[in-house]
Amino acid sequence: MGPALRISGHGALAITLKGLAAGETAVLATYIRTPQIGAGLQPAPISLSCRERSGDPVNETILTGTPDQLKRLSPLLAREPRIPAGLAQTIESLLDNYLRSDYKIDCRGKLLDLGSRTHIMGILNVTPDSFSDGGLYADPARALEYAREMVSQGADIIDIGGESTRPGAAPLTEAEELRRVVPIIERLSTEIAAPISVDTYKSSVAKKALDAGASIVNDISGLRFSPDMAQVVADSAAAVVIMHIKGTPRDMQVNPVYGDVIGEIMEYLDESAAIALKAGVGRNRIMIDPGIGFGKTLEHNLAILDRLDEFRALGFPIVLGTSRKRFIGTVLDIAEPRDRVEGSAATVALGIQRGARIVRVHDVGHMTKVARMTDAVVKQKQ
Repeated sequence: MGPALRISGHGALAITLKGLAAGETAVLATYIRTPQIGAGLQPAPISLSCRERSGDPVNETILTGTPDQLKRLSPLLAREPRIPAGLAQTIESLLDNYLRSDYKIDCRGKLLDLGSRTHIMGILNVTPDSFSDGGLYADPARALEYAREMVSQGADIIDIGGESTRPGAAPLTEAEELRRVVPIIERLSTEIAAPISVDTYKSSVAKKALDAGASIVNDISGLRFSPDMAQVVADSAAAVVIMHIKGTPRDMQVNPVYGDVIGEIMEYLDESAAIALKAGVGRNRIMIDPGIGFGKTLEHNLAILDRLDEFRALGFPIVLGTSRKRFIGTVLDIAEPRDRVEGSAATVALGIQRGARIVRVHDVGHMTKVARMTDAVVKQKQ
């Protein structure tokens, strides 16, 4: 098995190399003590440790150091024949991805400058049965009014969904989903400058929504439920949010189990991004979402939030959707989703600090203020 890499860090960075032989690890140990990467200097040089994971026959080697030290290590390893070919380049690419913040997403000609500030994706569910606001905006006139209101409160994107994907939800017919979303998109696209996203996993719905004026497809399945979804996105020059889900909305919360929740989600998202790229979707049109609440327990959701920065290593901007979700209600003992505003605000602030570039929210006015304040702190630190 070749080396697999993961990167994380709050200050110092840690790169996990999985599958290195003992001799290769020994070579690494030699190189991290060289003067070129900080041996004998301050801050302390790169450190190396090894560990065995329970149930996993492949040991892990962990390199910890500053970004500058780790970057100086790469060219040294590139000239070392005893190190697996390509490892140095992979480490360098991983670091570049992790440290990047200047993403610009092209939504059919509408540009989202995600490096300037956190962007707000306002949720518009035109459904009778969504978990938080089902029925409130099923009436087209009310939906349009609410969309305009969210834009005035700071929404950069309006995400329109016609099918509830709450836990236990049954699938909706294509005809009914189209009946709900297409007229709203047609009307709204002529009234607002903000990009419109369609929240669907059906390629046929996505195509007609894009024809109606949408410019982003938000696919909870990560391009997996409809085999031609990636091609629809590519052909339309649309942007796409690739989300992780374990199972389907109907069964996803029935005892979801992971061996390595972060590693498995990252692998899924990386594979889905490869599907998009192969179909012709540009890198500047791809966003990723770890799928909080979609086939995850409370512990899984909290781990994703805590380690959200690790997803930065994939090289795509992170979309975070925690708004009003059940795990917040569980932690705070709040049954009514609309009363989870403060809990949602905490997750939004933490998510931005960990690297989220877009937050998908119900309470646009409140969360715009949370995002602006968090941005000020994060940018000042940078």
